[in-house]
Amino acid sequence: MRGRERDVAVTGLGLVTPCGTGTAATWRGLCSGVPTAVADERLSGALVDICCPVGEFGAVEALGHRVVLRTDRFTQMALVAAREALADAALSPAEWDPSRVGVVIGVSTGSTESWAPHFASLAAGRPEDVSPFLLPRTVPNMAAAEIAIRFGAQGPGFAVSTACAAGATAIGVARDLVRSGTCDVVVAGGSEAPAVPIVATCFAQMGALSRRTDDPAGACRPFAAGRDGFVLGEGAGMLILERPEHATARGATLHARLTGYGASSDAHHITAPHPQGRGAEAAIRAALADAGLAPRDIGHVNAHGTGTVLNDLAEARALRRVFGTPPPVTAVKSIVGHALGGAGAIEAACTVLSLRHGLVPPTANHDEPDPDCDLDVVTAAPRPVRATSALSNAFGFGGQNAVLVFETP
Repeated sequence: MRGRERDVAVTGLGLVTPCGTGTAATWRGLCSGVPTAVADERLSGALVDICCPVGEFGAVEALGHRVVLRTDRFTQMALVAAREALADAALSPAEWDPSRVGVVIGVSTGSTESWAPHFASLAAGRPEDVSPFLLPRTVPNMAAAEIAIRFGAQGPGFAVSTACAAGATAIGVARDLVRSGTCDVVVAGGSEAPAVPIVATCFAQMGALSRRTDDPAGACRPFAAGRDGFVLGEGAGMLILERPEHATARGATLHARLTGYGASSDAHHITAPHPQGRGAEAAIRAALADAGLAPRDIGHVNAHGTGTVLNDLAEARALRRVFGTPPPVTAVKSIVGHALGGAGAIEAACTVLSLRHGLVPPTANHDEPDPDCDLDVVTAAPRPVRATSALSNAFGFGGQNAVLVFETP
């Protein structure tokens, strides 16, 4: 096993999810095993009108009216999650060198919630009604930009877009900024607010969403027989990544160490994964090699686990080839839905929480396992696992894959 000189410290976590605002609320919700999917009036008129909504997350109280007025939901959730993560890390902008603090946020599509009325204005021949703030509130980089503005982070700041792998990719890229010495601290994660009729309809037309609209809670069934697609979710996950020396010097508490990152491309299809999961396998092996670990060292896998037929099968095949007999697996999308660009970051934070608590939260709706997905899926209740390292998988359209390895401090 290689030394720790290339590790990056995780000193703070922040979450806004359908289970609640904050890491404590999210962890309780995940451990309950109760799905959050419901019929959502925001999706009225869409082909599929169910999702896992965040609900009220205290944006005005946390950010103020002016910020809320100028930002869309994905940015607001990112800001609230970043605020919690920085507080958790006991980091204050008054005490850091702002030029050495970066922000890297994964976003899949940015925001579509504000576009519809402005399209209508243009179609009606009223271009003067289109707001000059429409672009700056909806483009994908605005989550990173608003975080940098609010907290005075003057180092590298940008958005990463690798579809549903974006949140994990952002954490991996941020890790490289810290590891290279470019930054002392990076706020890294992902955020997405896709509960919009056009987004839901597009995914439904592609056959990606579950059609169990009469049973929202039972709709997302990762690795189970009879699965028919994912359920849209929304939310944000943020991690504070820090140079270990910097964290130690200020007496910070380490939640985990980010020791491995692997990325790959299937180079196969615009939406479907490689049927044998070859790209996923390559990313997993690269992450393990980067961490200096063998497959036997991994005690838990937080799977991408969307609940779609092809993705689950490809991921299961990749895990079987890498591990032989994979360690306990969970798929939190069965509870919080699929937050697209936010998903990989939310799940990375959940992986850190699993290591910290020594528990793997259950996968919902796995009452009838698919024999072709031969995995040890944790169900019904949280499972105690004495793991010192865990894997977090994220795979996106276009065959873009990102895998993270976390270890205990």
